[in-house]
Amino acid sequence: MLRKLLRRRLFSYPTKYYFVVLIFSLITFSVLRIHQKPEFVSVRHLELAGENPSSDINCTKVLQGDVNEIQKVKLEILTVKFKKRPRWTPDDYINMTRDCTSFIKRRKYIVEPLSKEEAEFPIAYSIVVHHKIEMLDRLLRAIYMPQNFYCIHVDTKSEHSYLAAVTGIASCFSNVFVASRLESVVYASWSRVQADLNCMKDLYAMSANWKYLINLCGMDFPIKTNLEIVRKLKLLMGENSLETERMPSHKEERWKKRYEVINGKLTNTGTVKMLPPLETPLFSGSAYFVVSREYVGYVLQNEKLQKFMEWAQDTYSPDEYLWATIQRIPEVPGSLSASHKYDLSDMQAVARFVKWQYFEGDVSKGAPYPPCDGVHVRSVCIFGAGDLNWMLRNHHLFANKFDVDVDLFAIQCLDEHLRHKALETLKH
Repeated sequence: MLRKLLRRRLFSYPTKYYFVVLIFSLITFSVLRIHQKPEFVSVRHLELAGENPSSDINCTKVLQGDVNEIQKVKLEILTVKFKKRPRWTPDDYINMTRDCTSFIKRRKYIVEPLSKEEAEFPIAYSIVVHHKIEMLDRLLRAIYMPQNFYCIHVDTKSEHSYLAAVTGIASCFSNVFVASRLESVVYASWSRVQADLNCMKDLYAMSANWKYLINLCGMDFPIKTNLEIVRKLKLLMGENSLETERMPSHKEERWKKRYEVINGKLTNTGTVKMLPPLETPLFSGSAYFVVSREYVGYVLQNEKLQKFMEWAQDTYSPDEYLWATIQRIPEVPGSLSASHKYDLSDMQAVARFVKWQYFEGDVSKGAPYPPCDGVHVRSVCIFGAGDLNWMLRNHHLFANKFDVDVDLFAIQCLDEHLRHKALETLKH
């Protein structure tokens, strides 16, 4: 087209205009290309349909809550063929990521912003993992956008091949990296908080452009597209969103006594601790948060909070009160007043949807959640395909927990739904 345009103009104008016309045409052509949608937008290879481990499962019906289709999923999971299906190992990812171009194309990562709105609102993610490399790959692919930033913290107790596989994946993207400092994460200990803090520091130093930080673990999965997440975060208008409730009396033992990691387990030493160095009382919450960049900067730099975090390092499960308490300190950016008459539960905050076993029941009779369609681990539902229909009607950004070894179809159908929804917006 450009050649025809130039030929027609070159023969119709005097020689002295040749150079001017050439430059004008090249500029026009460049501008048109800049304003084109990314080339991949119309390419079907970005759709995830066809990755399903069984072509007999109809994800559309699963998402609609079709009882027969969900039962078909349950029967498929029990088959010998499904249980013995090939699994990707860390070594497979090490080999795949030696050729990053091939890996990105094969795994169908989106490498251009899908909209101007998303490009102008980058998000930072802290992801704490220790195993199940395929889960991490699926999670990262589901949330990956080139304008965002991703810090992955790998437990030092993880196998060397797992760390090498994560490093390989990260090496294929300029905005994905392994945390500069890694911790040996012990259940309910300070190390879980420190892992997030390490990523906070790295992300804060890496870029001043991102607007919000969301922390994840390897068993999380989004239930909103990136565009939907961006719009939810914009509605917060600088405020944070995380669980913060009055501290129940049965949890006070967790911070009134000193705990220590002994033989790899957190143990109550029986020693009574001093009261926390805060005017604000302690609040209860969860390890998961959605917080502004200003909040992160305050946490990393404020001396009072540094003393509070130092005090919290020998308590039980500090991640379940630390962020909730900081959120109630008045001077913290985007915080909620300690005297606020409303507590925020995990059902009200947008950070994470978790289905607790003791809240499950008949929703028509007032139960918060319907029964878990998967299995329970420590009273938390590991989601099955039958959980998706109800889950997607919630306002949360992410859900926890998913597991490829419990119900791969739940992850696959949700993944396909979100990808199709994200690409569908480009047509309008």
